Amino acid sequence: MARVSRHAHITHSESGTSVFDPVLCELAYRWFCPVDGWVLDPFAGGAVRGIVAALTGRHYFGIDISKKQIEANRTQAKEIVGSSGPIPQYVVGDSRNIPKLRVGTEFDFVFTCPPYGPLERYSDDKADLSALEYPAFRKDYTDIIWKACDRLKPDRFAVFVVGEFRDKSGAFYNFVGDTIEAFRTAGLSYYNTAVLVQPIGNQRLRVGKSFSTSRKLGMSHANVLVFLKGDAKKATAACGEVEFGDLEEVEEPA
Repeated sequence: MARVSRHAHITHSESGTSVFDPVLCELAYRWFCPVDGWVLDPFAGGAVRGIVAALTGRHYFGIDISKKQIEANRTQAKEIVGSSGPIPQYVVGDSRNIPKLRVGTEFDFVFTCPPYGPLERYSDDKADLSALEYPAFRKDYTDIIWKACDRLKPDRFAVFVVGEFRDKSGAFYNFVGDTIEAFRTAGLSYYNTAVLVQPIGNQRLRVGKSFSTSRKLGMSHANVLVFLKGDAKKATAACGEVEFGDLEEVEEPA
């Protein structure tokens, strides 16, 4: 079984956003998704989650509204995965229509990093969630979570990686809390939480001026939220033994 290196040649997404952390991705699969299980990603705005799923022996079905992004995902997956695992399936579509996009399939894991409301525009499509003001965004986001969880098998886990972001007045929207509430509305329990510490880089320079005038602190972490559908012991048994050990790293393509 291959391990994804931090140095694997996975480029930035077409939207210009940062690459999803491959190590976090690998841990999420090994801890919360059965080997050979099916992964549903309703916001497949990058190639990493699909590539790591393939390299760890999981089947991946990712949806994104941007055709350009999906084409980029497919190209990277083909270059990196090769014959190392199940080829990730990236589909152009609107996750509001999950029931129609993958008819009949029940998934073993729901895993994604959603758009942060209207903070950043990901495509020119008017149906893109990032084109909506936050109240409308939250409504559709909650609906997508419900539909994704409805396709999740009983006694399984879901993981969303989210962070807080601010409205025009500078106050937080409470996106983390809204995500938790959406999962509870869908019938899942809020089961685990972890913090992903992100590189600080030049954050001191970026936030220094605004802190002096507004006392806004810079964000250097994301919240890894774990949800449970059904029984914890049965979900854990379905995942099997935790995979440990020194694993071979993926080499960059020439």
